[in-house]
Amino acid sequence: MINFFQKLGLGLKKTSDKISSGLKDIAFKRHINNDLLDELEELLITADVGIKASRQIIEAFGAKKFDKEITEIEIKEALAAEFTNILKPLEASFEPDSHCPYVVLMVGVNGAGKTTTIGKLTSKLTAKGKKVTMIAADTFRAAAVEQLEAWAYQTNAHLIKGTPGCDSAGLCYDGLNEAVKRHDDIVFIDTAGRLQNKTGLMDELKKIVRVIQKVIPSAPHLTLLTLDATTGQNAIEQVEVFKKLLDVDGLVVTKLDGSAKGGILACVAMETPTPVYFIGVGEHTEDLDIFKAEDYAKNLFGL
Repeated sequence: MINFFQKLGLGLKKTSDKISSGLKDIAFKRHINNDLLDELEELLITADVGIKASRQIIEAFGAKKFDKEITEIEIKEALAAEFTNILKPLEASFEPDSHCPYVVLMVGVNGAGKTTTIGKLTSKLTAKGKKVTMIAADTFRAAAVEQLEAWAYQTNAHLIKGTPGCDSAGLCYDGLNEAVKRHDDIVFIDTAGRLQNKTGLMDELKKIVRVIQKVIPSAPHLTLLTLDATTGQNAIEQVEVFKKLLDVDGLVVTKLDGSAKGGILACVAMETPTPVYFIGVGEHTEDLDIFKAEDYAKNLFGL
């Protein structure tokens, strides 16, 4: 059975192949000069690293002392080291504290992977003996409720759902009260993500926060924004929009296995720094794990 580092390598293969292919052309110019640096910067930008991050990485790379000729592997190692430096501040650990229950509010646009992420995290937590309740607060999307029902069945978690189109805030209020009575350890709230109407989404999310604070004043204890890596630079806009709506504590980056835009995390680090709690590289529970900057950078450059 392969470990997550290996899974991450497979997940980031589209990006690492793109970078490696570009480096093979560039590496023929083995002497470090301005042309080499410009081509390396352009290569990073095409991998969605972003202009600011690419420039910082290349400036640091250009300041390093190498022999007169540099190998492709030396270029990769040097770039990965600088990439790690940029990503390191984003590392975060998921450590539910003594709040009982510990309330996690999941937000993000439809299709980003919120519901699946909740299911995977619930699976990991129930396997450790935690009592988990999932509240299906995306009441307009039947598929989201069905997904949570399937995960609840698989993980022996408790599911709170309402009638289609019911008031999501009211459902959260009732569900959280029930979770308190059940002495649950953790509650996940799955929310809608209809960005087409930002005002409606903002009002709905703020109402949910107000209502759950009537039950537990300190809730939500963690607000996670789920980002689909395949959206590339659009992910930056999503982070900015949701940060304006509410207090986002951190990110979950999904679908890295379907993207050649793995450099997007460096762009996040430079443009709108936000902790990254988890990254996902597939559909299975074991395909979601904590974010480690060095592992990510090494796999991104095929090391």
